Amino acid sequence: MSCDQTEGVIKKIIREIGQECAAQGQTVSETLVAFMVKAVGLDPRNDFNVDRILTKKDAQNLIQLCVTRLLDTTNPSLSTIKMQVYFDMNYANRAELLSEQHRVLEGRLAPVVREITDSHPRVQEEMENVYRKIVSYVLLSSGLGSPTDIEVVREVTAALQSVFPQTEMITFISLNKKNKEQQLKKLAMLVTGIRLYNKECQKGGSSIDDLPAILNEAIPSATRTVDEGLSTCHTLAYQYTALLESMQEDQHRYTQLSSFKLKEALFNVRQYEAFLCILLSDAITSAQEVEKMNVQFTATMEQLKNTVQNKVSVDTKEVFPLFLALSNLWSGFQDEMLLLSFLRNMTNSLQQFSEIQSQLFPEEVLTSLLEGVTVKSDEERIRETMGTRVNVSDFQNQEWLFPETTANFDQLLIQYHGFCAHAIGVKGLTLPGNPAIGILKHKERCYVFSSKEAAYIFAQDPDKFIQLNIEKAKEHAELIQLLELHHQFEYLAPYAQARNADEYLMKPTTKCDSSTQTDTHILPPTIVTSYEWNEWELRRKAIKLANLRRKLTHAMQTDRSHMRRENSTQVYLPKDVSTQTKRDNSSNVPRPQIFLEGLRGGSSPTTHMVKVDLTRAIDET
Repeated sequence: MSCDQTEGVIKKIIREIGQECAAQGQTVSETLVAFMVKAVGLDPRNDFNVDRILTKKDAQNLIQLCVTRLLDTTNPSLSTIKMQVYFDMNYANRAELLSEQHRVLEGRLAPVVREITDSHPRVQEEMENVYRKIVSYVLLSSGLGSPTDIEVVREVTAALQSVFPQTEMITFISLNKKNKEQQLKKLAMLVTGIRLYNKECQKGGSSIDDLPAILNEAIPSATRTVDEGLSTCHTLAYQYTALLESMQEDQHRYTQLSSFKLKEALFNVRQYEAFLCILLSDAITSAQEVEKMNVQFTATMEQLKNTVQNKVSVDTKEVFPLFLALSNLWSGFQDEMLLLSFLRNMTNSLQQFSEIQSQLFPEEVLTSLLEGVTVKSDEERIRETMGTRVNVSDFQNQEWLFPETTANFDQLLIQYHGFCAHAIGVKGLTLPGNPAIGILKHKERCYVFSSKEAAYIFAQDPDKFIQLNIEKAKEHAELIQLLELHHQFEYLAPYAQARNADEYLMKPTTKCDSSTQTDTHILPPTIVTSYEWNEWELRRKAIKLANLRRKLTHAMQTDRSHMRRENSTQVYLPKDVSTQTKRDNSSNVPRPQIFLEGLRGGSSPTTHMVKVDLTRAIDET
């Protein structure tokens, strides 16, 4: 079966699962279905052997198992997987989120920028039209006010005219496209700074929200919401852990609690806790950035006031950098507003995936189950083991790391998200590891433990317990992300060479193109060309050199040759040259017009003739 056919089969399986769930009234995303297919295939209880070709019967069994798990809304494992898929698809860190937001904003402004930079106005009316577009761009890019508010448009126009009057449009039009775009960005920042300064002086900016004040109230509120969620998570995690430990210690308690899906609920709470910790870290970072920007904004505004005061005119070299600084800081406040909105949305969306806790374990039920059980917090467990430490001399071939002997001890990358490497596979618990006991470094990976005894047992055969943890993750697929085991599970479906495309379904073999190259001569050549291995050749050269000592060179000149020499001359080939001496010229002279009167005579015997010359002068022609 070719790779294209195999991909088509896998897509068909995912599509059939989605259609079956939709027919049962449950809408699932394709990403969730793909993850569930992987989870079902990894679970050894489902008997999907990676060394066996996936038959049609196996495919139908896979579809049925996936549909069953996707429709089981009472299983915390499904909620955990949904939570993980949602977080992976929607979460972005600060840099990624802001970069995407700026890219979207530039995309929205691109048509306006294109109209401005590509226009070539000729008349005054076209100049005014381009100027109005510049005003619209400045207003849209700053995000301060609505373009439909006449008062805001007038305020922006007045601020723009103070730094870029219409008389400078001719200079602006003569710039190339790139310089025009840079000029537009600078004008937008200058106008934003001017409007912020006017708002501070109560001379405008009524439509500008007080972002620093809003952030100072909103960030602590968002942080409190995340803290409350974390507190609830911690309480439930401590209680579930205590119940699971009591099950392992007392057989009667095991029989009583075996029907409850405590492990799945514990993993759900731990995953929710991990995601909330990420959001809380982002909230703390935002609070620190806002605090820093508040100080800079206040100092810049005060410096600008001292520079401007009540002066009629101020040097642009002094105030323009301050306006630009105000604009940059305000853009930072806008970014933090975006991050805060994203943080709130993620917090609210993740909460739906933990609601199953209250459905499975109502408060009165959980209280009754906890009767006679000692609940310990993670902090209490760590404090109980603070005085114990691994004795390095008990291990010959193991490397242990301690705070006093390891640089950057707090920055070590701990496996299994910091949980005890022994308790996961053996007990199925996510107990907090205590680095003070000692961190085991095995095959360039670091592991922590909840007790000294667990560390000793794990260190005797680390590979065995690592494999146990992998098997536990196969049974509970949500542990793959919770324990950060993605490097252990890259593919799901089995693959092999199939002979009958109608009978077998398979995963295509992963292939890649690779090449290697070896240098012929790594070091520079050291060949001695004058070397001779044949002694007879050396003898011949020696005789030749000896004979040369007795040789003389003679030269002579005869009478016929002593005056001869080689002469050479060089001439230039004739070139085509032409001259012109004739010139055509013409002139126009007036036509003579002379009239004579009295030639025929008259009544008198004497003839009187009158001559009239009507010829025009030459300069009149």
